[in-house]
Order: sequence, then structure tokens, then C-alpha cells
Amino acid sequence: MVVGGGPTGLMLACELRLAGVRVVVLEKSTEPTGQSRGRGLHTRSVELLDQRGLLDRFLAVSEKFRVGGFFGGVHKPWPDGLDTGHPYGLATSQTDTVRLLTERALELGAEIRRGCEVVGLTQHEDGPGPAPGPAAPASARASGVTVELADGTKLRSRYLVGCDGGRSTVRELIGVGFPGEPATVETLLGDMEATEDRETIAAVVAEVRKTQPRFGALPDVNGKAGVYRIVVPAEGVAEDRTTAPTLDEFKRRLRTTAGTDFGVRAPRWLSRFGDATRQAERYRVGRVLLAGDAAHIHPPTGGQGLNLGVQDAFNLGWKLAAEVNGWAPEGLLDSYHTERHPVGAAVLDNTRAQITLLGTDPGATALRELFAKLMDFEEVNRYITGMITAVDVRYDVGEGHELLGRRLRDVSLKRAGRLYSLTHNARGLLLDQTGRLSATGWTDRVDHVVDVSDELGVPAVLLRPDGHVAWVGDDRTDLLHHLPKWFGPPTA
Repeated sequence: MVVGGGPTGLMLACELRLAGVRVVVLEKSTEPTGQSRGRGLHTRSVELLDQRGLLDRFLAVSEKFRVGGFFGGVHKPWPDGLDTGHPYGLATSQTDTVRLLTERALELGAEIRRGCEVVGLTQHEDGPGPAPGPAAPASARASGVTVELADGTKLRSRYLVGCDGGRSTVRELIGVGFPGEPATVETLLGDMEATEDRETIAAVVAEVRKTQPRFGALPDVNGKAGVYRIVVPAEGVAEDRTTAPTLDEFKRRLRTTAGTDFGVRAPRWLSRFGDATRQAERYRVGRVLLAGDAAHIHPPTGGQGLNLGVQDAFNLGWKLAAEVNGWAPEGLLDSYHTERHPVGAAVLDNTRAQITLLGTDPGATALRELFAKLMDFEEVNRYITGMITAVDVRYDVGEGHELLGRRLRDVSLKRAGRLYSLTHNARGLLLDQTGRLSATGWTDRVDHVVDVSDELGVPAVLLRPDGHVAWVGDDRTDLLHHLPKWFGPPTA
């Protein structure tokens, strides 16, 4: 069971179905919200869509953008030398992202149930043994999860993943701590019409942003002329942040901040967000796991939230499927926490830094000006862009070649054309330029492709289903040592 039908939960459902795992998505709301908070798909998310053959669908409803060190209100040109075959992001409405991932999940055979609110959760054991916990051996951990829905219905599955947002019910029910810092500032966000002329709005925004970088008005949202996405600082931090702001509140804050309310009217949706940063202490308790905002919340600076959640699902999906399908090596599922918790912590840290840069006091203004000068250095811009777009994420898979633990970009191949065209089925991949290696014994989990690339300066690589490099070399004995580590014991 996947609790939560947002981008994270839907991507996870797709990944599980590619591996043949039966999955049901339980979504609390009866209809899609229509809100589109997350509009940017960064480079790494573009890559993983291409890895699964979904990129063309997203390109059809998106616009490409190339913003380099987009950090704390500082914008720089796209840096040279970013290690990717997709040097751009996509401006995609969250509504379209949810729609396209829903369509794909249904095509693959996932079941999506709306109007299903989880109110209770119990883990079960089949037989004697210690209580489930991080120190308990796999054989002693809970063998099933039962949830109770608000209407009294009970459902049972072997595993459950909470993808149910920052106020996650699943996280609370399994008793996982969510330490961090509460919000100190709040921002209003919404899509609405504006009757003021376009040139005037643009001029006002440009002037206000010289001293207030948390202000903006993006025109023609989702291709609708005259509809703006308005971002404006709130007066303070609301006691109940679940209550949406009113149009009158937007108008007051616009007049206070910009001297005009732009004649805003007819709101499509209104929301508020703060700068709270929190992270789940553990991403796994027995057979229950957390992903997306259920595992971490942070300010939306840099547009990383939706991307971080989708990439959580990409890391978790194949590992959970391996566990369900019975071939996962010991510790594989626990490596989800080991690999993704540090990535989430790093995003929390960089958003904290960005919030400081977005301040309006003289110290923050001076710091932002200094940071803008530093980002004129190509190496600094390259570092910041690689961090925000997640192409520089590297997992600890052991010592050795510099490619180990990194995702491999979409290199061109002599016969197959492109690497990512070989990864649509979410299996492991042995890309062999020598023609002397073999994955015999793992052919039900690993594809062996003999092909040559002028862009790959190593004899062969073993890729995990998420595209990260697990092994580099040309020694078959060494390869046979690493295959079981990631893909379990060989078949007879």
C-alpha cells in the first residue's frame, strides 16, 4: 500500500508495477486538488523520466528552462560542463505531473483509490520473535501491515509506504520523530487574475525585488493569459497554517509590499508556506517506510521539494520490489534510509542557507550581493547548480572509481543509440564494452548489453535500476563478487 497520491506516491507505484508488485494507492482527497505548488522539474528528475520512457509525455506539456545557480534569489546563466545529457529543467505544472503519473500508474496496473483516509495502522508478526525494530533481524520483523480507513474498512498488505505529506498520518502512527525548526517567516502563494497591465506589473516586481526577493508575479501560469502566480510575504506566521489565506489578505499584503494590489481577482487557489525545516528520524520502521514530504519538509527555495520526493521514490521502488519478489540481498531495503536520509538533510541545509540570503536586513542584503559575485566564478556556479539539480548526488557504494555511487548520464551508444533507452523496464544493466563479461545467473534481474560508447571511459559498468553505478571494471571475478551485493543470489 502507498498512502498518498501525489507525485512521490505515484512515481513509487509506477516503479513497483514495473517489477510486477501489486500495489494500491490510497488517497485521502476525492478529487485532485488543482493546486500546482511545484512547477519545476530539475535535471535529475528529467533524467529519471527519460530512464522510464516518460519524458516525451512531459515535454508535450512543459517548457524547458536553463537557470544556473538559482540559489537564494541569485540567478546566473547555466554553467558549462554539467555532467548530463539533459542540461535543462522543465516548467511543468504539478497538476500535469500528477495527471501524467496517474495515467502511467494505471497503464501499468496500479490500483488508485480516492476518498480513502488512513486513521489506524498495525504491524503484525507471523510467529515468535522480538518486536519489530531497527535492530531486529529481518526474519523477526513484522510480516504484514493492516490499516484502518475512516469509514471502518481494513486493508492488509506486506508493506506500506507513507507518501502522505508533511503532516503525515503514517509517520505519526508509527511514532517516528520529526525534529527540526518551526517556521519563522511565512509567504503567501496563489494563482489569480490581475487587471493591471503586464508592463506595469513587470516594472513593479523588478523594483520591489531589489529589496524584497520573496516577492514575485509570474504571468500566464499554465498558459492562461492574464493569470499570475503571486508570491508575497505574509504579515506574520499564522497559528493555523492549514487555513488558506483570503483574497483580501493577498490584496493587503500586495499594497503593503508593492504599493498596489495589481487589481487581483478570481483566485484559482490560495495557499501559504513557511520556512520550517524538519526531517524524519528514520525512513523505515519494520515494514512501513516514509518518502517525500512525509520524510522531510523545507522551504520551497530552489524548487527542490517535489524533485526530492520523486527521487526518494526512484531510490526506494526497486529495493522494495526486490524485497517483495524475494531476491533482495541482506540490507538492501535498509539502504534506502542510509542513502536518502543524508540527501534530504543536505537539501534542508541548503534551503536554510537560501532563506538567510532572502532576508531584507542589511546583513542579508550584503551577503546576497557577495554570494552573487562568488557565483560569477564558473566553478561555484557549477557546484551550486549540481547541488540544486541533484545531478551531483553520490551514494556510498564503496571505494574505487570516481563513477561509483553516481548516476550515469545518458551516454550515446554505437548500436543501441542512447543508454536511457535501455532502462525503461527498471532492471539492472551491465553495459559491457569488452564483450568478455557475463551476468549469467542474474538474467531475470540484470540485462547484459554489449555495446560501445565514445563517452564512457571505462571497460564496463554495472548500473542499479535507479541508474547509479554499482561496479566499474573488466574483471569477471570482481563482477561476480558485486552482483550478489546488489541483486541477490544467482538463480540455478
